[in-house]
Amino acid sequence: LSVLVSVSLVSSAVRVDTTALLEAVTVDGVRLHQAVFQAIADANDGTRVSGSPGYDASADYVMDEMLAAGYQVSFQTFDFAFFQEISSSFSQTSPAVRDFVPFDFSDGTGDYDVMTYSGSGIVTDTDVVSTNDVIIPFPPDANTSTSGCEPEDFLDSGGVSLVDGKVALIQRGTCTFRLKAENAEAAGAVAALIFNEGQADLGRDGVVLGTLGGPGINIPVIGISYSLGVEFFDDSNPLVSLDVETISEIRTTSNIIAETPGGRDDRVVVVGAHLDSVEQGPGIQDNGSGAAAILEIALQMSELGIEPRNKVRFAWWGAEESGLVGAQFYVDNLSKRDIKNIALNLNFDMIGSPNFVRFVYDGDGSETPLAGPNGSKNIESVFLNYFAEKALATEPTAFDGRSDYGPFIAVGIPAGGLFTGAEGIKSPEEAAIYGGTAGDAYDPCYHLACDTFDNISLEALDQNSDAAAHVTMTFAMTTSSVNGTDKGKGLGKWEDGMEFSGSRLKK
Repeated sequence: LSVLVSVSLVSSAVRVDTTALLEAVTVDGVRLHQAVFQAIADANDGTRVSGSPGYDASADYVMDEMLAAGYQVSFQTFDFAFFQEISSSFSQTSPAVRDFVPFDFSDGTGDYDVMTYSGSGIVTDTDVVSTNDVIIPFPPDANTSTSGCEPEDFLDSGGVSLVDGKVALIQRGTCTFRLKAENAEAAGAVAALIFNEGQADLGRDGVVLGTLGGPGINIPVIGISYSLGVEFFDDSNPLVSLDVETISEIRTTSNIIAETPGGRDDRVVVVGAHLDSVEQGPGIQDNGSGAAAILEIALQMSELGIEPRNKVRFAWWGAEESGLVGAQFYVDNLSKRDIKNIALNLNFDMIGSPNFVRFVYDGDGSETPLAGPNGSKNIESVFLNYFAEKALATEPTAFDGRSDYGPFIAVGIPAGGLFTGAEGIKSPEEAAIYGGTAGDAYDPCYHLACDTFDNISLEALDQNSDAAAHVTMTFAMTTSSVNGTDKGKGLGKWEDGMEFSGSRLKK
């Protein structure tokens, strides 16, 4: 079926025929790249996390493919904060004796989670001592806990440390987890347990899944639930043991940037997907799906001899799972002229979730809290028009800052893209429309070792790869600005309210 889509956003009413590209971009072609990523992970301890040999081999593969296809390719290297949890155990030894279970992202069960950038350490039969300013029970009208936010929270009335040689019990709230951990370590604590505040209606009652923001904390820091924190607070002389081994250090990784030799360099289309996995698994869906799809699109554009009117810059971002580090580094190193010359950013992060929904980023903010910069609505419209012509349902998804479009929209660059769902739960209404299983996660293997070559919906991958190809070529060939005459002002305070770094809470 020929796809002839009128691009309403361009004043010259150019019609872009993407038929040949859609026929060339096949799901088998995308799967070939995913198979390579899987083989790379298999040869490198099951992971392609940035800063590891598995990531470097993935980057070399992408670079070699793009060079062979005639693209201008460069590596953009940068330092980032690397973290890996090697092993952990956590138990109570008095007055009750029980072993605690690590949090399982696949089903949301478990008792604790080692915070990202936690230090290592072994603690045996050691007292758990609460800081000052813990609020139990947490009253409905309370603002937030300040537990652990000041050095004085760890001192008794005489100025002596409460936690020297002990395990500090700290409540979430107000300041970052890092500041709480720094204060605990400075007060002599041998480990820190950070428990949730307790407001179930705000989702602040479960196990705290947090990040300390970067290396430098030398003691183990564990997140636990509100209920377990209350038990430790109420117990008489609770004793715990824990054994945490981590790697928390600065490493070097890279973005891979490949652009078409021709096309207007004052109207650049940046097409991005992060290449790295988490350290727990190979990341063939997150985000081998998006990374493989844009690689296949780029290769087929070259094979077909497509000469875009506007320069197309394909980007495979590094260290996304460490907090969008690669994309942020790229944007931070753009000049004002460079920013002005980027027409838009297309982002493809997880496009083949096995229990999928076809999510399109809500560029105009009509159904979600935040709109993208001026022009994002037009990007959304091209996606929606494409799916509508295919009689495929879609749902809006918010610019919540959890993927690599974030740094672009923060400086006023219009953005859009696709997403098929991560740890969120599929509703009965969504299951009725898209199939799959209500009550299960969109991707039950999100950030787990089971995110392998088999963790995929071929239907979603096929449909979204075609949509990505269509929209990429549409904007590569348009003769007008995506956002008219106004570049847009960005989202201003977009980052101020962020609590996430990747998938981890900051506070």
